[in-house]
Amino acid sequence: MTPETLAQSHCVPRSGREHALDRADIERLLGALPGWNVADDGQHIEKQFTFDDFHRTMAFVNAVAWIAHREDHHPDFEVGYARCVLRYSTHDVGGLSLNDFICAAHVERLLT
Repeated sequence: MTPETLAQSHCVPRSGREHALDRADIERLLGALPGWNVADDGQHIEKQFTFDDFHRTMAFVNAVAWIAHREDHHPDFEVGYARCVLRYSTHDVGGLSLNDFICAAHVERLLT
């Protein structure tokens, strides 16, 4: 799946282990999202974004919040003065689902 294909997709409700991605699918999808990686716990994808100042950081956080609301899929945020770490996981599947990668692609589109 290409970054553009992911970014043109939308989240759908996913519940149950049958929607959890296997390691091969995760690695393939990560290839479409430069800078994203699987967190140490193996249950999240994450990326750190850096900005010039607090204003730009908060503008990014608000834009991601809008995406999360629209897609009904919400990341964990770790926010500092000039940085933001995003972490996506699909709790209802007990790991990673396609929704995590779709939202990450939407976030990447913000910065292009």
